[in-house]
Amino acid sequence: MSLLLFLWQTSGPILLIALATGLVSGGCSAGLIALISYAIAQESAGAVVAVAFVGLGAIALLLAMVSRVLLVRFSQAAVFELQLQLCRQILAAELKSLETLGLPSLLVILTDDIQAIAAAASILPVLMINIAGTVGCMVYVAWLSWQVLALVLLITLVASLSCRWFLGAGRRGLAAAREQQDRLFQHFRSLIEGIKELKLHYLGRQDFFELDLQPTARQVKQYNQQGLSLFAILDSWGKFIYFFAVGLVLFALPNWVGISPNTRVAYVLTFTYLLGPMENLVNKLPLLGQASVALDKLAALGLTINQPVAALAPPPVQPWQRLELKGVTHTYRGDGTEFTLGPVNLTVQPGELIFIIGGNGSGKSTLAKVITGLYRPQSGAIWLDQQPIDEANQEWYRQHFSAVFADFYLFERLLGFSDDQDDCLWHGCADRKAEDYLQKLQLSHKVHLEHGRFSTVDLSQGQRKRLTLLSAYMENRPIYLFDEWAADQDPAFKHIFYTQLLPDLKAQGKTVFVISHDDHYFHMGDRILKLDYGQVEFDQSPSSAKLGYMQSDGVVE
Repeated sequence: MSLLLFLWQTSGPILLIALATGLVSGGCSAGLIALISYAIAQESAGAVVAVAFVGLGAIALLLAMVSRVLLVRFSQAAVFELQLQLCRQILAAELKSLETLGLPSLLVILTDDIQAIAAAASILPVLMINIAGTVGCMVYVAWLSWQVLALVLLITLVASLSCRWFLGAGRRGLAAAREQQDRLFQHFRSLIEGIKELKLHYLGRQDFFELDLQPTARQVKQYNQQGLSLFAILDSWGKFIYFFAVGLVLFALPNWVGISPNTRVAYVLTFTYLLGPMENLVNKLPLLGQASVALDKLAALGLTINQPVAALAPPPVQPWQRLELKGVTHTYRGDGTEFTLGPVNLTVQPGELIFIIGGNGSGKSTLAKVITGLYRPQSGAIWLDQQPIDEANQEWYRQHFSAVFADFYLFERLLGFSDDQDDCLWHGCADRKAEDYLQKLQLSHKVHLEHGRFSTVDLSQGQRKRLTLLSAYMENRPIYLFDEWAADQDPAFKHIFYTQLLPDLKAQGKTVFVISHDDHYFHMGDRILKLDYGQVEFDQSPSSAKLGYMQSDGVVE
């Protein structure tokens, strides 16, 4: 039902036309069987029957083609909308919920689940034609004899009840395989991202393959085999019921009800025709089962294919005077542990350079995500000037920040130019501005920009992080946050970052938060904020702060 609802919402009129033509086509096919049976029973069929045969055949063929072409185009459009809808929801979802889902689950959703739903959508025209043909044949059987129809309906009821177990068990197998698919994708990710470490460690490589990847892949295989095998058994069981029904009509029913040989021929011909549509219907059940499992998984993860996503742009960023965190706390749970940041009380002015320091697990990165609005405070509040930040204006609040996180991602081009910047971009002035930054970042000999696109991103980790810094510069936001940005830089460029780039941002009136362990440069800042196990140990100027600190152990960075 969810699939049909999504398809209807995507393009209802086209779906209705395609299904209607499929139903009429199937009905015409059933009419052809009736005409064939009648012609066999008569010594001479006559011109009227021949014309009717040709007409029904032409209509059935034409409408079948129209229905299939319409639904092929429609199903592809629906898949396109489904992909975009899920991507919009992922972009609109809170970071915390996406981190809870995990990258492997999101990849499975955008690949396997969408393909399963697409495959189910593409077989709808065939199903409608087969269902219509089956119903039409049942009407013809009823016209021949209500006793035979009653027998067929009784057999159909018994078959439906006996098939429910196969359908349920098969669907459970496919659902179990889908659950294991997330773990398998995680192992694939480990294989690709950890290939260097695996290459250097033979025993570790064998251990990973034999104890992680192979068992999970085997479970996916076994569950899929179990589910699909039950659907295959269901197909054979359906054929057995069909031949049982034919045997009753041929050998048993004439002893109970007076049926002429010609009528028996009509029954057998009708049932023989029904074998194809019924077999087709049963063969498509695995695809429908996989689509149903995919839809259930989307619903369980809080992603639905029918939920609209608001796309209103936030108001433009205005100059600000005061950013405050008032009693802000945020709790992080993972791997059976719980970590609480805060309560944090912090007041920030434009043009301040603030170093955030602390040991591993002290909560620096968690605080960074709270400050930038990626995490919502679980208690307390964030105020920008006289405006509290809540769900209604959080998107607007985030637009004040440019950030380079420790686990940064480098896009291949500059994103998000406003209208005037975009206009400037195509005339080359944005490229020239970016080229100036490339000179400062000492990358002009390796990278240049063409219409906002980097000529290459195939660089070292430190150089890629410099390009990410360039992207942040080009965004020209009022507040910047750098999470261990200098960790991958050589000493010479690290010195440039702290003594030239950060003061340059500060001179432009930008507020800059820097998460760092480089205590040699803390004197460049206006304030030093030290965290210890989620608590603010001190917030002081560099001259009064104790810069020699012990790094504490922990689990949350």
